[in-house]
Amino acid sequence: MNILFIMYDQLRFDYLGCAGHPTIRTPNFDRLAARGVRFTRTYCQSPVCGASRMSFYTGRYVSSHGASWNNYPLKVGEMTLGDHLRPLDMETWLVGKTHMQPDFKGMDRLGISRKGVIGARLEECGFDVWVRDDGLWSEGPDGFYDSRRSPYNEYLKLKGYASDNPWHDNANSGDMDGEVASGFLMKNAMLPAHIREEDSETPWLTSRAIDFIEGQAGSWLCHLSYIKPHWPYIVPAPYHDLYTAKDIPPTVRSEAERVDPHPVYEAFMDGQIGKGFSRDEVREAVIPAYMGLIAQCDDQLGRLLDWLEETGRDKDTIIVATSDHGDYLGDHWLGEKDLFHDPSARIPLIVADPRPEADATRGTTCDALVEAIDLAPTFVELAGGEPAGHILEGRSLVPFLHGEAPEWRDFAVSEYDYSGHPAAARLGVSPSDSRLFMVATKSWKLIHAEGGFRPMLFDLENDPDELTDLGASPDHAEIIEEMYGRLHAWSRRMAQRTAISDEEILARRGKSGRKGVLLGLYGDEGIPDELLSKYRNKAAPLPE
Repeated sequence: MNILFIMYDQLRFDYLGCAGHPTIRTPNFDRLAARGVRFTRTYCQSPVCGASRMSFYTGRYVSSHGASWNNYPLKVGEMTLGDHLRPLDMETWLVGKTHMQPDFKGMDRLGISRKGVIGARLEECGFDVWVRDDGLWSEGPDGFYDSRRSPYNEYLKLKGYASDNPWHDNANSGDMDGEVASGFLMKNAMLPAHIREEDSETPWLTSRAIDFIEGQAGSWLCHLSYIKPHWPYIVPAPYHDLYTAKDIPPTVRSEAERVDPHPVYEAFMDGQIGKGFSRDEVREAVIPAYMGLIAQCDDQLGRLLDWLEETGRDKDTIIVATSDHGDYLGDHWLGEKDLFHDPSARIPLIVADPRPEADATRGTTCDALVEAIDLAPTFVELAGGEPAGHILEGRSLVPFLHGEAPEWRDFAVSEYDYSGHPAAARLGVSPSDSRLFMVATKSWKLIHAEGGFRPMLFDLENDPDELTDLGASPDHAEIIEEMYGRLHAWSRRMAQRTAISDEEILARRGKSGRKGVLLGLYGDEGIPDELLSKYRNKAAPLPE
């Protein structure tokens, strides 16, 4: 079997037709869900691109792998999907985005050449690269955000787009009377992007994925990683006016949330992004464009599914569709991601396994508490291997796909290091105190903030929209203590002993005696002769 691991950037869990969105139409996401299992309570390991993705790729929590924010290097030595799958004869390829920053200092310290295969894979998060494009080719007074080569920009220039940066000037901007109307200004979100639709990012990347699959004979995992529906919120025709403000669901927010809020929450609400998305005109411009971007993603998913069926590759390809995090879109007076309300930290996940073992679960949903790190051990098991439990911190989802009911976690964890965010400066907290931890059960969600702040607490059964923070309520002290008990249990996990497994440790127990190490013995304990056989020799005379 092959694995097509599709990731959409910043796709909310509830902006799919199959997830119950009242107006959006996603027939191809729904089509995929009808073929497999849709996991309805999946959390990312961090609500920010880079940290979340490193957890997907390593199968480890953020505090385990250490790449806790965008452009924080993934340290040399962290095993990734390629390290786990290649020994199982499954090649591991990238088509699209990773937001991975290499640990060049670590590579140089160890003398690892950047030109060899090992160095190349370390630079690319363990993937072999068919095409990498993170889709962040913005430029400011201090230069480009991403200084690497842009394959997409090169493609557009070959297609005749004359700009020095057609990613911005065409794919992510409109045309206003002959002037570039930047997609970074949200007032332009209602304009069509100044590009032919077939040349925009999502169709381009779909074509690269088809090119890849056409050339493969052996077993592979292809990480098809789209940049959309991530900002800039602008989309080419005909998707730019597919939806209007009338199609926007009611905002999930309350004036009460602004009354004596948690200090960290307040710092994010008072930031530029929070203030922007609190304005109705921003939401009415951005959300229809965001929905249009999703519609384009859905159409391209349909194109890909059709091609797989036409070529027969649908029969030997397991398809996984998910997102790295969500998007507040004005809910809770916030925009973008960063905190742990469901619009940000909860993600879509659909797994479609074409094998007969999964027939009984097609078109079903699963409400188990799933974490992003569960995909790595799932892929290992699907490839025929045994997940390395001392390295991979997630759990395989294969039993759910096959209709089984495995023992499962009763809480999920997500982490956020916001030390690089303006909110940390606004609060005046040190980098070590700029950390948040979410612990969620099906009934409660606790958010712990380092730095001496009180916790936040939400009653998910009676307040599923998370509008009332009970973290300061004395009536909920027992629940808060119980949730902290879960966080403390999680913090005591064996996270760093990755070089030796429990099985190897158990196999070594009691074997030192057979290697000649005999400790605590007086000599009258009835020691087996075999253990002393190497020590019972005639004494040689002392040298003269």
